[in-house]
Amino acid sequence: MEAGGGLEAEQVMSEVHLGCPPRFPGLYLSRFTFSSRPLEPPGGDDGERSSGRELVTSTSSSCERASGSPDAVAVAVDDDGDLVLDRRRRIGDRRRRSEDLVLTVQHGVTSSLRSVGLQVWKAAMLLTDFVLHKSFTSSEFDGVTAMEIGAGTGLVGLAHARVARRIFITDRGTDILDNCLANVRLNSSMLKFDEAKVLVRELDWKLSWPPPVGTRDASDPSSIYLWSASEIKEAEQATLLFAADVIYSDDLTDLFFDTVRQLMSSGAKKVMYLTLEKRYNFSLDELGVVANGYKHFRSFFTVLDGCGGQDNATLKPGLVGEQIDLAMVPQYIREYDRGKDLEMWKLMYWPD
Repeated sequence: MEAGGGLEAEQVMSEVHLGCPPRFPGLYLSRFTFSSRPLEPPGGDDGERSSGRELVTSTSSSCERASGSPDAVAVAVDDDGDLVLDRRRRIGDRRRRSEDLVLTVQHGVTSSLRSVGLQVWKAAMLLTDFVLHKSFTSSEFDGVTAMEIGAGTGLVGLAHARVARRIFITDRGTDILDNCLANVRLNSSMLKFDEAKVLVRELDWKLSWPPPVGTRDASDPSSIYLWSASEIKEAEQATLLFAADVIYSDDLTDLFFDTVRQLMSSGAKKVMYLTLEKRYNFSLDELGVVANGYKHFRSFFTVLDGCGGQDNATLKPGLVGEQIDLAMVPQYIREYDRGKDLEMWKLMYWPD
């Protein structure tokens, strides 16, 4: 997740702590187990029996201070604070048997606004649930080239790395990118993916697309995040884009969609899955509580109705989108509460 300049003083904290003590500085390692048995959706289990699923129990999660930090602590939590995951088994899934995997995320609990990408946010957890569900129940995401934009901790890209041909994990700032790379190395063995197919690269939305081509310099450690010309061409052939919780500032939303339009109009036809959380503040202009940036976000694409038609021809051409019903996205990860303010959108680019 990117953030603008002049934001070092103000500290923010995600509601997702993954078992870590709130408002505690430094980076933590959170480990949690997921499997191909998602949580039971709201509304009871009558429908589940008919679809061949049943509830089972999985292991709890834990959180500990990252290597190199002083005073390392480990925290395991239950329903009163511990993170216990309920899972259900899908019977008769011929494509993939149920598998338990451990995902480790190095992340912060608090950060400056500039470094919010060091934290884990609800929208990233939702999009990870979606990627896991696709990888467990279909081959739609298998063997494709993909990119996560504004990746933050890289959680979504890591979940997709298990089945991807290539995944570009992108964000801005050496601290964010260093943490992404650390998470790639932490997870390649447990999630059973080849580190070579996961590329952590800097993508500054202010420079739009394509990013500048750079040369690796042994005297500059951050140069490992520069793009080569061949990588840019490969990224333009990506068919799948991910973005989670990148909508929180009108200025950055402008830059984000400028980059997205340039990228989606280049190379192969692409589909983007975007998740966001509405955040409400009092507006003097509207004399009421409004979701900051949400109206502006919706102005960047035309919404498709249920029949695939356009419901508002006055919106900007090029990008079209449809909202995804979250009831269709089983919850594999219990470490967050979806609530009513999370949304998921599928965005496509239609040439003028």
